[in-house]
Amino acid sequence: MSKKTILLAVSLIVIISGVLLFKPQVSGFISLGHDYTLDNFTECLAENNAIMYGAYWCPHCTTQKEMFGDSLSGVLYIECDSKGKNAKPELCRQNNVQSYPTWIISGTKYSGVQSLQDLSDITGCSLE
Repeated sequence: MSKKTILLAVSLIVIISGVLLFKPQVSGFISLGHDYTLDNFTECLAENNAIMYGAYWCPHCTTQKEMFGDSLSGVLYIECDSKGKNAKPELCRQNNVQSYPTWIISGTKYSGVQSLQDLSDITGCSLE
């Protein structure tokens, strides 16, 4: 092997080692991969019958959904617009949902985007 090839190989090893050893550590519940903490959180929300009512075209609903990332499938969601997927507008009417998103938790309505911390405080579900 030539000196250039050896130098290039050593340089690559040093760079890769540096990236692996000194990569930033992510804290909280935001991560580069799937977040199992949010899976546990959404499971707890479901166990506490926390239900989000919304509409597929609603930008605030999109914002709320994005907070859950890959764990969104664990959120109990009711689509209120009859044109939406798996729509249940009758449930929205029965619960007098008039704005989106609306959360109904233990019989109490919470209108607008709710922070994960607010949902945690309301339900007692841990974000840890």
